[in-house]
Amino acid sequence: MSALEISRRLVKAKNPCAQGFRWLLRHHPDGHDYQPLLDALVADGRVDDACWLLDQFGPTHAVLRLDRLAGEAIVFAGSLDVRGDIDVGTVLRVGRTLRAGGYVRVGGAARAGGDIVVDGGLETGSIEAGGDVHALRLDIEGAVRVEGQLRTTQDVVCQQDLDVRGRVAVGGALVSRGRVHCGRSLQVRGDLQADGDIRAGEGILVCGAVHAGAHLDAGQGIRAGDSIAAGGAIRAGESLASPETITAGPGYGVFAGLCVQQDEWPTSARVQARVKPEGLMSGWWESVQNAADGPALVRP
Repeated sequence: MSALEISRRLVKAKNPCAQGFRWLLRHHPDGHDYQPLLDALVADGRVDDACWLLDQFGPTHAVLRLDRLAGEAIVFAGSLDVRGDIDVGTVLRVGRTLRAGGYVRVGGAARAGGDIVVDGGLETGSIEAGGDVHALRLDIEGAVRVEGQLRTTQDVVCQQDLDVRGRVAVGGALVSRGRVHCGRSLQVRGDLQADGDIRAGEGILVCGAVHAGAHLDAGQGIRAGDSIAAGGAIRAGESLASPETITAGPGYGVFAGLCVQQDEWPTSARVQARVKPEGLMSGWWESVQNAADGPALVRP
């Protein structure tokens, strides 16, 4: 963007806050190039204003490549490609893609308009990505919002809600102190635990145990390598399988085959566990010990 495009007139048309507009009149009355204006706002401690400006005028196609990056706050309108580690004290905001070949630590929010791709671990206050998130592992103090897919090689620990529009594939355990919602399939190689709801638009496949503090829902099947438990209802569009127990919350039911015709329950809505779940409301019950082919497969 040119200086003409980031002018006093254009900024005023976006209805800025009074303090931010006064800052612009005092420091850049004739306007400024886009990224230098963002840099100046950040340098003067006006990080929120820089983020607001990026929201109003959008990302650029600029690419900044560095060996490593450290600072108190970073707001860059284009893509950021760092070969090594990133260490930011408060806010890391990127208009497009964020890539790092090392470890990423952000004291506050990490936000990218596109993908976030980190070869090492990602430790932040919160994550918001307009694309996919790929990392070795995640350790997040706040919430996670991902418009694309989420994939990690190791654990994901989230202290608030985890919301992913696409698929989730976690190479270790997934622990959330809030809810876990994903629009497509949810696959976890370790245990899956959430204090709130666990919901997947497609199937849920977990190698360990599943525990939801509230409801457990899947549009297709749910299969676990250990017990399945919920504080609320357990609902599966197709089959429901555990080699141990399946337990809903007190007063709640267990439902399988919600998206399957009743005539097809024996093949597509099987409920398999060591003992019959209390409150089983729908599905074709079959003990794991009596199943000839083991727990029914699901399609995560």
